[in-house]
Amino acid sequence: MMLSEEVKTAYDNFYTNSDVAWRMLGAKYKAQNIVDVCKALKPGKVLEVGAGDGSILHFLNEWNFAPELYAIEIAQSGVDIINGRKLARLKEAQTFDGYKIPYADDSFDLVVLAHVLEHVEHERILLRELKRVSKYIVVEVPKDYRFGVDTRMKHFLDYGHINMYTPTSLRFLLQSEGLDILEDKVSMTAPETVKFNEFVNKKAPKTFTKNLKIELEYKIKKTLGNLLGRKKQEQFANAYTVLTKKSDQNLHIF
Repeated sequence: MMLSEEVKTAYDNFYTNSDVAWRMLGAKYKAQNIVDVCKALKPGKVLEVGAGDGSILHFLNEWNFAPELYAIEIAQSGVDIINGRKLARLKEAQTFDGYKIPYADDSFDLVVLAHVLEHVEHERILLRELKRVSKYIVVEVPKDYRFGVDTRMKHFLDYGHINMYTPTSLRFLLQSEGLDILEDKVSMTAPETVKFNEFVNKKAPKTFTKNLKIELEYKIKKTLGNLLGRKKQEQFANAYTVLTKKSDQNLHIF
């Protein structure tokens, strides 16, 4: 994959706004995953819960994903940044307490929860709120749980991850909360993102050998996943994205 001009400039100049470029780069792929699993939907009103600084909304706005976009975020600073983006399709951004969504039942066609659930103490309470305000829900989580995870516990905790998911455990959680799974996608971190992390965030020397290693590792894993099937793809994945809808069955587990 060719590097974008924005990322090439960051490599060459290492401007002070590299943290913004990093968030935008990650958000681009998260937004693409959302679009991919929602290809059969044409939502009119979309709410992003835990929208952060609005990076994902930026791309959903640019790609004309829905006529109306809404955002809720715990931090007022995040809401201020979202509003400062002047997104043409953004109708409203406001704060919330992390659980209670300040909208009426069935207010939205789709709710997006991207890289939030791993931070939530009472995940089922939040999922029930998502289900209350929308028929369709997209959830994306990082796939932290993998071989050698014990050595990376501090890394995940530093990022505030208090929950770990596999594709199977997330599917179980969602289905046990009365959500039917319509589409899902496993995805690996793109070479563009790995290179940015190595050469900009970590300030590692950019060498031909390192570049080649990153590209080859991605291509080998991609090829093996295609050859060996879904389980191998899940093993290599860095993120898991699921589109769900409210089940027609009246599920009451608790």
